[in-house]
Amino acid sequence: MKDKAVELFTAVPKQHNCAQAVVCGAGRCDLKDAMATCGGGKAPEGICGAVWGASQLLPEDKREELFQEFQNKYGSLHCSELKKQGITCVDCVKNAAALAEKYFG
Repeated sequence: MKDKAVELFTAVPKQHNCAQAVVCGAGRCDLKDAMATCGGGKAPEGICGAVWGASQLLPEDKREELFQEFQNKYGSLHCSELKKQGITCVDCVKNAAALAEKYFG
């Protein structure tokens, strides 16, 4: 799942933002339109779009665990903070997809 998400995110021409790449990488392209406005720090509350997309794949009772693990790894859930730390969007897509797979299974 994470390899597919990264492949979609880095494809040229660009057709997926970070949130869309994660949901489509998981085979849930039915969520692609809903994630269209969630890339580039525009997910609710400025959360990283990749982790937001990953959270939308999970039942609500698993989302907090996913957010906590992502925050523990990077120190923040917020796109602007992640970018200030030099964390790339590709890293976020890869790790958010891996966490979604972990909690989805």
